Amino acid sequence: MVNLGVDLCGYRLKNPLVLASGVLGTGPELLARVAEAGAGAVTTKSCSLAPRRGHPNPTVLEWGHGLINAVGLANPGAEAMARIIAEAKKLLAPLKTPIIASIFGSTIEEFARTAHIISSASPDFIEVNISCPNVEEEFGRPFAADPEAAAKVTRAVKAVTSIPVIVKLSPNVTDIAEVACAVEEAGADAICAINTVAGMLIDVYAGRPILANRTGGLSGPAIKPIALRCVYEITQNVKIPVIGTGGVTTGKDALEMIMAGATAVGVGSAVYYRGLQAFNLIQEELADLMQKLGYRSIEEVRGIAHRS
Repeated sequence: MVNLGVDLCGYRLKNPLVLASGVLGTGPELLARVAEAGAGAVTTKSCSLAPRRGHPNPTVLEWGHGLINAVGLANPGAEAMARIIAEAKKLLAPLKTPIIASIFGSTIEEFARTAHIISSASPDFIEVNISCPNVEEEFGRPFAADPEAAAKVTRAVKAVTSIPVIVKLSPNVTDIAEVACAVEEAGADAICAINTVAGMLIDVYAGRPILANRTGGLSGPAIKPIALRCVYEITQNVKIPVIGTGGVTTGKDALEMIMAGATAVGVGSAVYYRGLQAFNLIQEELADLMQKLGYRSIEEVRGIAHRS
C-alpha cells in the first residue's frame, strides 16, 4: 500500500496534489467540489486589494500543446475574497483539505495590505503571487524578476501575518534559484514554482495576436520540462518546501515533479484536459506507478533525481 500523504509547513495533506491558483478557485462551493474530487489542498484565484475586471476576451485558448491565457487577474477584491475564504473553510473542514489564499499587488504596500485583509479569514496558507506575466503593462516588471524586490515583498507580507507564506516564482527569469534563495532568506515558508511561461499566438489570417492582451502565459504539457528544471534547480539551493507546478497532467508527471524535489504538486491545466476527476485519476496513476517501482511513500522518492 503506497502512502501518498505529505507534510507541508506543518499541515498533513492526504495527497500531494494542490489545485493551482486561477483554476476553479473563485467560489466556496467550487473549491469544495475540487476537494471532494480528491485534491490534497486547494488554492483560490489570486486577489488584489481592490476588485479587477481583468482583460477583455479572448483570454484563454487551447493551442495544441497546452493553454495560453491572459485573464488579467480578474477578481472581486480582498474584502470579498476574505468572505469567500471564510465560507470555503467551513465546507472544507469536514474534508480536512487546507485552503491556500493567493494574493497579488502592484506595490509592496498593496501586497501587505491585501495579506492583512485576507489573514482575517484564516486561510491555512497565503500564496504571494509575484510572477503573473499578463499584467506587465499595468504593473511593470513582475517582482519575481528581481531577487531583491521579491525579498522585499516577502518581508512585507511576513510582517503582517502569522499564516505560512508561499511565494510563487516565475520561470521568466535568468536564475530562478537566485530568486528562490532571496525569498527563503526573507522568511518565505514555502515556494510555488512555476507560474506560467510568457508566450504569444498570432492569427495568420487576421495578421494580429490572438489574445486581446497580445501576450499571455503558457501552461499545460508543453511547459512540464521547464517546470521540472526550475523545481530541480530550486530544491538544489533552498531548504523550504516547493510546490512543483507546471504541466502535470498524469500520475507519471506528478512522480517526475516529486523526483525533482517537490514536496507537493500543483495541478491546473489538467482540469481542462481531464475534468474534475483529474485529481483522483492522477492520484491513482501515481500510486500505481510508485507501487510498480517499489516505492511506499512520497518521502522515499522525493528528490531522488538529485542522487543520480
